[in-house]
Amino acid sequence: MKILFDEDAPRPLRRHLVGHEIRTVQEMGWAGTKNGELLRLAAENAFDVLLTFDQNLRFQQNLAQKPLAVVVIIASNKKISTLTPIVPRLLDVLSSVEPGQIYEVT
Repeated sequence: MKILFDEDAPRPLRRHLVGHEIRTVQEMGWAGTKNGELLRLAAENAFDVLLTFDQNLRFQQNLAQKPLAVVVIIASNKKISTLTPIVPRLLDVLSSVEPGQIYEVT
């Protein structure tokens, strides 16, 4: 699965998502890109998932017609020690995402 980490996603999390192709917004040269444009670019570049911590994204964008899923991580902070316990749930969600849907992982 091809996953795009939004600007707010901590890079160390990627080492826990073995078996997935992961790129960051920064690596793609899209830092500072607004959500609507970011979703368009992600779709054009064949990403399957946008992984973000932005809980407002679902209210800002209509994802129904998008060819990718959005996974929102909801955590008290972005420290890897906080995120590690939710990795199994995240991997489970990633294994069954559907395009045009938004998923929350807590």
